[in-house]
Amino acid sequence: MRMRVLTLLGALVAGALALVDMGSMAAFAGQPHEWQMGFQQSATPIMDQLTWFDNMLLYIITAISLFVLALLLIVMVRFNAKANPEPSTTTHNTLIEVAWTIIPVLILVTIAIPSFRLLYNQVVVPEADVTIKATGYQWYWGYEYPDHGGMIYDALMVEDADLKEGQPRLLETDTEVVVPVNKVIRLQVTAADVIHAWTIPAFGVKIDAVPGRLNETWFKATKTGTYYGQCSELCGIRHAFMPIKVRVVTEEEFASWTEWAQQEYAGVDTNVSVASAEQSSDARR
Repeated sequence: MRMRVLTLLGALVAGALALVDMGSMAAFAGQPHEWQMGFQQSATPIMDQLTWFDNMLLYIITAISLFVLALLLIVMVRFNAKANPEPSTTTHNTLIEVAWTIIPVLILVTIAIPSFRLLYNQVVVPEADVTIKATGYQWYWGYEYPDHGGMIYDALMVEDADLKEGQPRLLETDTEVVVPVNKVIRLQVTAADVIHAWTIPAFGVKIDAVPGRLNETWFKATKTGTYYGQCSELCGIRHAFMPIKVRVVTEEEFASWTEWAQQEYAGVDTNVSVASAEQSSDARR
């Protein structure tokens, strides 16, 4: 009987480890997976900091919640009418009043310092190796590489009927953003019609694309692979159907892709006006 119980426990542990391993593999591919808890596996230094900061906040709020719960239990047990028929007439306690003022301030300072550091690292763009301009349209993304011959192309979602085996539904695109690994990528984002948002969870990147405004952010992918994201701003009826696909490759592969892309997208007018972009959007609808 004991052997059967031990065998069952061993099988359960092995199954749990397998599920964890499958989850980490799916997250490493840069896309959500079933029964996922927490963030996708980080692929950039900024996402590493975001994950650490989120975990730190979880520890702090857990400690505060347990402390408040303990106080409530003490009050219910020691100061209910049955256990304490004659309540105290104490109205002030200087030590407690000072403590509940100073301690929350110290907690907020503890949170604020890494928060400001993280915000600074997100906002200040280091010297870039590659610059990419992303333009949001209703409802797809257009990309331009101004440092690499100004090549420009659109990325539209692959419809369900056209999906190939292994391609994720609602995330696959007909073209992809290609970037080299371990290089600083400066991302300039705008929109031609309404507000969109360019988001890759594994990169820790989320930035609004606003018509008439050029926003800027950056990322540095440290792992090769394919990463997916979606528009994260409610932009219209097909908001859920304008995904983002980024493929991180080696420097040699990026050089080869750049050479191919300059020929593939050669002759495309990069000076696309907002009006012509809107006409293109209407035609696609």
